Amino acid sequence: MSEILSGQICIVTGASRGIGLAIATLFKNEGAKVYGLSRSAPSADIEWISCDVTDEASIEAAVAAILQKEGRIDIVVNNAGITRDGLLMRMKTEDWDAVLSANLRSAFILSRSVSRIMIKQRSGCILNMSSVVGLHGNSGQSNYSASKAGLIGFTKSLAKELSSRNIRVNAIAPGYIETSMTNALPDAVKESLNSTIPLARPGTTLEVAEAALFLCSNRASYITGVVLNVDGGMGM
Repeated sequence: MSEILSGQICIVTGASRGIGLAIATLFKNEGAKVYGLSRSAPSADIEWISCDVTDEASIEAAVAAILQKEGRIDIVVNNAGITRDGLLMRMKTEDWDAVLSANLRSAFILSRSVSRIMIKQRSGCILNMSSVVGLHGNSGQSNYSASKAGLIGFTKSLAKELSSRNIRVNAIAPGYIETSMTNALPDAVKESLNSTIPLARPGTTLEVAEAALFLCSNRASYITGVVLNVDGGMGM
């Protein structure tokens, strides 16, 4: 099997579980040297740096350490994210701030840091993990939806800023994906969710990772500024 990311230096945030872990694992299998940035160590056999993505100094230190060791950074996947769901009238300000910080501000800080490196290289790829709710909203998730919608605007703006330096910036908007979080949902809730999906099933983390692999590889060398829905048709 050809390794389509052979020799690429890659950073994946939130790589300890779920979609981030699937992306980190697949990218490694495809030849990349992957650095996972997260608070807890991933189960995958990848390089890991303990990092609080809500802390600017922690991100900058991680990027500096990778650059010193590798001399370049080719791919960044801004995947880290949290939820603090609740109706707006009951939502605490700290829950709003926590979600925007982890989901959106972290992508800004890391992208700003690596963009300086990629501009000097005149090459690179940044992928932001948005969500179907960033496109369509969801009751009880105004903070999460705002953060994921913000990532879409951020993606398109950054793609325009960096395209002249041969740096591509794209986003993925997953729908209902099987993770430890969704597996804990009651069967009735799962059935209700499946009924809203034309393909009538949840997606897998590997299916999202495969889309990420395409967008971060040279097979997508003429694609930038797009939001790719991986949602089984949920957003149609």
